[in-house]
Parts: sequence; structure tokens; C-alpha cells
Amino acid sequence: MNIKKRVTLIYLIILFCFGLLFIRLSYVKIEYNEEYYYKAIDLWTRNVKSNLQRGLIYDRNNNLIVGNKVTNTVYVIPKQVADKRETSKLLSEILNVDENTIYNDINKNTSLVELKKYGKNISLEQATKISKLNIKGVYLLSDSVRDYAYGNTLAQTLGIVGIDNQGITGLEYIYDDLIKGTSNNLNIYTDGHGNLLDDYSMTYNNSELGYNLYLTIDLGIQLSLERVMFNAYNKYEAEWILGIVMNPKISEIYAIGNYPTFDLTDYQSYDQELYNRNLPIFQSYEPGSTWKFVTFSAGLEEKVFSLEEEFYDPGYYIVDGVRIRDWKAGGHGKETYLNVIENSCNPGFINIGLRLGKEKLFSYIEKYGFGSKTGIDLLGESTGIIFDVDKVGNVELATTAFGQGVSVTPIQLVNAFSAGINGGILHQPYVVKGIGKTSSEIIETKPQDVRRVISEETSKTLAYALESVVARGTGRSSYIEGYRVGGKTGTAQVVKDGKYSEGDYILSFIGAGPMDDPEVVCYIAIKHPKNTIQYGGVVAAPLVQEVLIDAFSILNIEKRNDGIEFNPRYYIDKRTFTVENYVGKKVNQINRYTNYEIIIEGTGNEIIAQLPEAGEKIVEGGYVILYTN
Repeated sequence: MNIKKRVTLIYLIILFCFGLLFIRLSYVKIEYNEEYYYKAIDLWTRNVKSNLQRGLIYDRNNNLIVGNKVTNTVYVIPKQVADKRETSKLLSEILNVDENTIYNDINKNTSLVELKKYGKNISLEQATKISKLNIKGVYLLSDSVRDYAYGNTLAQTLGIVGIDNQGITGLEYIYDDLIKGTSNNLNIYTDGHGNLLDDYSMTYNNSELGYNLYLTIDLGIQLSLERVMFNAYNKYEAEWILGIVMNPKISEIYAIGNYPTFDLTDYQSYDQELYNRNLPIFQSYEPGSTWKFVTFSAGLEEKVFSLEEEFYDPGYYIVDGVRIRDWKAGGHGKETYLNVIENSCNPGFINIGLRLGKEKLFSYIEKYGFGSKTGIDLLGESTGIIFDVDKVGNVELATTAFGQGVSVTPIQLVNAFSAGINGGILHQPYVVKGIGKTSSEIIETKPQDVRRVISEETSKTLAYALESVVARGTGRSSYIEGYRVGGKTGTAQVVKDGKYSEGDYILSFIGAGPMDDPEVVCYIAIKHPKNTIQYGGVVAAPLVQEVLIDAFSILNIEKRNDGIEFNPRYYIDKRTFTVENYVGKKVNQINRYTNYEIIIEGTGNEIIAQLPEAGEKIVEGGYVILYTN
């Protein structure tokens, strides 16, 4: 074959190959056009995501507790930055961070860099300065962080949100999937060298707000509880203080909290135990005499005693050779069983426990929910510790009867107390009232009955006895004129290394009202208060009184005069005084030197409201809050 033919053959082969290639390319272009187009788009796209727009959190009255605040975050496409050193210098001056730190980040061989440690959630002022620099390759994207309208109120229950807007603890974690929403997306299209593609403009997808949470919390009662706890925590230099306010009819939580607490916006500065543990549902300890309603109601239900029956207290009770002392040296002498609960008489409760027997007493303990979780919709609930009934002897039965040797959580105690006074029904407590996009379209939580514990008749008798404790017994410091308040004091020694620690107490009080139709129950416990008498009736009862006064007003519970007449002890109980009318007065006209303490809320110069209202009675040393314009 001559050269000319060879050249022609090679030419034809090349032409044939190009023909096949053209046919193949045409086929791919037609058949796989859409698939390869999106693959190319994916290679060109630099996707920038900002924080999620989390759902809002409201109280039961649609008051906003947790919202969102718009911020900005800095992103850099390194290949687009012409002068990385100069850019680092300019950004460092605005972001208040070392220049080399920024340079090392934006000098990385990567398509996109988020300046997460120091350029996330920057202020509006910082974002404005960066925007004015107009540096190619530096981008700002709107972001969001949680905004707390009432500071650290309800901190442990609400929980914390991480830097990427993810729920870490509390309700924020439990309901994260529902309230987290969707993120903002900014799509930037560049070639492999980071150059913007002229044919493609940047696209932006707005985020969608997550579902809102509507709580059973009443913000007014919550603020009252936290104010009272904060003042007591500092006044008594306590190790901790905790409180719960509940609707006893259905176990809705009106307020819950503890001190010390933490800053929701700076949780990293605190010990993990502080924000991981919600003390009212986690802390377990001996309840002391607040427990006695369990034994008393069990005895009433089983008819092992009557209120009028008499009992003699010599100051001790001997059980199987063990002498168990009463809290009062010398005892209470001759008294009725109504006096037994009024005086919180330990020997009297031992007698009731022994009459019941361990099987019956422990069956009521179980019915009231002790030894198991209440099922509240919060994380970290403890079960407490109750004796194994098979291992209980007469001594253990005796101590259990007056609240020693058992361990309970505050939520168990409050929930059980509510069952004791609400007609005898135990409910499952809850703090989330509903979930939805708006308050008019929510999936509502329904109250759940757990079981009947005692009869309605026994519940009424128990409520009367507890009201008598406040009017004529150890709970006098919680008495509120015009309201039928009932309750029980508690003074429990703290157990350390298997024995009781001398001088280390948990003082508590649980109170409720009105006792003929209970609307609210409040429990406060304080550990190791200093510089005070170590009795729950002296320290904790007045604190509960303050919260109940506010709660009665907030819940519009009217005053009445049909309760048990108050029988004050002249040598112990504080006097009561009528609250003056301060509305309309100027702040500088207020006399601070009164028989009660005055707290002024606001920065105005005129008083526009007050709590309690004028004409109401207040205990000596109590608080009157004045609100300015």
C-alpha cells in the first residue's frame, strides 16, 4: 500500500472515531443531560448554612419566655481572597482576634471556611463594619441565637442550646426535632479556582420556624418563686434551695426551679452538674415531717384511728427495745390525733405506723408513687429509695412512719401531696401544655390519671387536718389571712457516710390552698441554711407563704372568712399588718421603714401597681412589691 492510500485510511479511521465520539456525546447530551447538569451544579456550589430558626417557647398565658435574636456569621471562600494577609488584618481588628488565627483559617486549601470560633453570631455593629469593607471572598449570612426575655428564669427546665443551635439539655433537647426548624441556605457558584461563575447568581433559601412549645408554667408565679428562692438563698447562704408550684387537680407545673442556677447564654463557664441536673426532679433526700401526710392519710383510710382519739406522748417511743425520741424534749403529753399532726409528733406517727403494719403502710407508699418515677416530661428524674418491705422490721416501720430512712424527690412529694388533697387521685405531672405553630393550633397535652390512692372522704379529712396544722400547729408561719391554707413542715438531717450529720439539715415546707377546693400547692426546700433556727416552720414556711400570696392573686382566687381560725403563739409567730395603698405615689414619697419590706420594680418615678394590694394583710417582715411607670 502506497503512502497516499495509507494517509487516506488513517484519515478515514480518525474521521470514523470522531463520528463515534460525536454520536456518543450527542447521546449523553440528550439522554443524561439533566443528571450531568446537576452533578456540575453540585461541583460548582459552595453551600453556606446558618443556624436554624428554632420554635418559640411560651408560658400558659402566651407570654414569650424564649425567642430568637438575629445575628450574623462570617464565611470565607479562600480562593476568592486576593490578599489573605491584608484580609486577616482587617477582620482581626473587627472580630478582636489574633491576625494569625484568621490567616491560618482562610489560608486553608478548602472550598469554604466558616469562622466558627470567633466569627459566629457577631454583633450588628461588627457585621456592618465587615460589610463596608466589601472584601471579595468574605460573606455574611444572617444567623440566630436564643433570646431570653426573662434572663435565666426557668434555666434548668428550658435547657441550653449549643453553638449550632442544637438542643443540649432540658426541653430544648427533649423537643429538639420538633422545634429546631430548618436552616438558612446561601448557595454560591464558583469554578475550581474559586472564581464566581458569571452565568449563575447566588441563591438564598429562607429558614422555616420550628414548632412552638406552650408550657404549663405561669410566668408570674415562676418569677415570684425565683425571687423568693433567690432572696432566701443569699440571706441564709444555703448550699441549695429548690421549689415547685403545681396545680394539684391535674398536676400541671406552674413554676419550678432552684438556686444556684446558671447563665443560659454562657453555660460553658459553669460546672456541668449545674445545668445538667434539674434539682426538683433529680435531688433525692429524706423528706422529714412533710412525709407524714402519707402515714396520716393511710391511717385515716384504714380507720386505725380517728381525729378525736387521744394519744399520750412522753417524748419518745420504744420499739423492739430501741428508744426513738420526739423532736420536742419532754414530748407533747396528752393530745388528740389531730394534735399529733398539728404538732408533728413523731411518737404519734410511730403509733399509726405500727397500727397499720408494714404491708398496709408500704402499699400506700407505693400507691402515692414513691419509689418510682412520676413520668414528668423532663430529663433526669430520679426514683428515690424506699425500704424493701420484706426487709422491714418494726424499727424500720416506725422510722418510715415519720419520714426517716426513706428518700424521695421533690416532684414525687408534691405530686403525692396533691393526690392527698385533691380528692385522692394521683396524676402524672407535666410541664408542656401543647406544641404547635400558633397558640390556636396546638396539639394539647391531656391530664392523665394514674390511680386512686385514697377515698374522697379521707382526702377531705386530710385537707382539714393540714389546714389545722397551719392555723394551730407547726405551720403557722405560712398562714395567710382570708385564705384556707394547709400544709406540713419538714426538718430532716442530712445523711453523710451512712450516719446523720450534726447541724446539717434540709428544711422544707409544703403548703396549698384553698383546702376545701385546692387550686395551688407550693413546696420549697433549703439545704443547710446558716445563721437561723433549724426548723422548716421557721425558715421554709414563710417562703411558701410569700409564693402562695402571689399565686392566689395571679390565679384570681378570692378571699374568704370560713377557714379555721388562726391561733398565733405570741412568743413565736410574727404579727400581721395591713398593706398601705402606694398606687399614685411618687417613689421618693415611699416610706421604706415599715413593718414589711418594700421592693420597687422599674425605673419610673410613680407607682402604678402593687402586690399585695392595699388593705390586704401581710406578715411582719414580708415583701410588698411596687411597680413603677
